[in-house]
Amino acid sequence: MTLTHSRVLNINIPANAKWTQQGVTVAGGNGHGNVTNKLYYPYGLFVDDDETVVIADWGNDRIMQWKNGDTTNGQVVAGGKGKGDGLPQLTRPSDVLIDNETDSLIICDWGNR
Repeated sequence: MTLTHSRVLNINIPANAKWTQQGVTVAGGNGHGNVTNKLYYPYGLFVDDDETVVIADWGNDRIMQWKNGDTTNGQVVAGGKGKGDGLPQLTRPSDVLIDNETDSLIICDWGNR
C-alpha cells in the first residue's frame, strides 16, 4: 500500500484567538418546541442539490424540511403524528437522506428498529 500526500498537522491556535462568525441559522434556532419553526433534539441532517435542508427531528418524532431561502418555517415531511410504529408515525428518527435515483426519502427510525 502506498500513501501519497498524507500528513498530520499540528496547528497551535492561541488561547486568545478570536473567530469571526459568518454562519446563518437556516432551521430552528427558536428554542425547543414542536411547531414548524422549532426543533427538539435534531440529529441527522441532509442537504440536497437544491440546498433544501432535511432534518431528523429526534425529539419530535418527525422529519422536517426547509426549502432554500425559507428560514421561518419548516414543513413536516414524515412523522409528526406522535411517537409510534404506525404508518404515519416515527419513533426517534436519527438520520435521513434523499436518494435522487429513486426519488426516495430514507429514514433511520431509531425507535422502530
